[in-house]
Formats: sequence, C-alpha cells, structure tokens
Amino acid sequence: MRTMAEQSPPYWVLISVLFSSQPLTPALAMTLHQAAYELYRRGDAEQPVAGDLLTGRVRNLRQDVQIGALTGPAFEAEIETERGSGTVRFLLTRQGLELMKEQPSEPLAPPRPRYLN
Repeated sequence: MRTMAEQSPPYWVLISVLFSSQPLTPALAMTLHQAAYELYRRGDAEQPVAGDLLTGRVRNLRQDVQIGALTGPAFEAEIETERGSGTVRFLLTRQGLELMKEQPSEPLAPPRPRYLN
C-alpha cells in the first residue's frame, strides 16, 4: 500500500494551463511540469524537453502570474507532438510547488567503484 506522500499529485494540482494550441493529455502535462519544475528549482532560463509524446523547449518566463486564486511562476513551451507543433503557456501552482517540496528527494547515486590497474 502506498502512503499519500508516495503518490504523485494529479497534474491539475501541479500545473495550470493558460493557453495551449495543442490538446494536453495528462502524460504531456506531467512532462511539461517536470521540465518546468527543474527550471524553477535550478533558476535556469530554458531547457529541452523530450519524451515518447513530444520534443521541444521549455522557457522560464521569470514572472509570477495570478489568475483568480491560482498563482505561480510562468513558463512557455514550444512543442512538437504527433498532432503537430504547438505552444503551451502555463504556470506551476503554489500548491503544487509546496507538494513538490514535501516529496522525498531522490537518493544520491552510490559512488563509482575505483578500479586498480
């Protein structure tokens, strides 16, 4: 049995789409979320994104957006999918950012063994 902390929150808690010229599936939304969260966490401006469903680039717009009760940092993605190219503008929700902070971080990889020649 998995605890609540081990379960991944649904994508609509993590990401709020402001505009999309392509229909977003849950898997596509989670891929964009992961790329944007890494940009946010590292403070980087841009990074490529690739997966089974898409290729493209995600850009950190370096501004916060508020729409009603939702607020968070804004991002833009230029993507290529099986349906063609498109643009997605979205934000990472504050609630989602808090949930991601609570997630246990991945353990560090064990050190590589040293070989004697």
